[in-house]
Amino acid sequence: MNSKAKKTEGMAVIFSNLRTVHARIDAAARAVGRDPASVRLLAVSKTLPAAHVRAAFEAGQRAFGENYAQEGAEKAAALAGLGLEWHFIGPLQSNKTQLVADTFDWVHSIDRLKIAERLSTRRDAARPPLQVCLQVNISGETTKHGVAPEKAPALARAVAALPRLHLRGLMCIPEPGEDRVLLRRRFAALRQLRERLTAEGLALDTLSMGMSHDLETAIAEGATIVRVGTAIFGARQKATASTAEN
Repeated sequence: MNSKAKKTEGMAVIFSNLRTVHARIDAAARAVGRDPASVRLLAVSKTLPAAHVRAAFEAGQRAFGENYAQEGAEKAAALAGLGLEWHFIGPLQSNKTQLVADTFDWVHSIDRLKIAERLSTRRDAARPPLQVCLQVNISGETTKHGVAPEKAPALARAVAALPRLHLRGLMCIPEPGEDRVLLRRRFAALRQLRERLTAEGLALDTLSMGMSHDLETAIAEGATIVRVGTAIFGARQKATASTAEN
């Protein structure tokens, strides 16, 4: 198969996968009495080339998630003419805050006030505010990033007060596993935390939770953004040395 034929086949697979994921979102939302339009699909394009992002764009996708600052910035620059919405969803180091503030429209992974303050000071005042979520370590894993649930209210209030940031909601990545009851309990805990913060006066409209294997469970508990990579693009390419350091 020549390169042109391979490209055409790859685009067809991405288009078909996107239709399947949208159908899953639609069915999951309707099953719990929600409007499917209340759930946004974020296509996670980390470690994938810009050509894959372009193929998804041509299939109608507009929002893309990246875990690595440098890789995301390079793709955003290469595809600047498409008007895409870029979401940073990975752990964020202090030395990458300028690049992220310059490149991305959303950051889902704030778990320290220091990071939020750096993003605030580095965001160009001429641009729209950076839309942000707090990453909450909802499962309490010592190896996982995220603010502890009991510390989230204080962090949320501090982040909400910063200029050039707009606190939108909460994000989580529960521990992996096949226990659907436990998984639903984790998602429910994040929803309940958002409800608590909303009752305390913070206008939060976003729950970023759910991925390829568990988006239905997340939607049942109120997810407004699901982060889907494998179900759209297939198996991941290994991160390169340049992306791994981001």
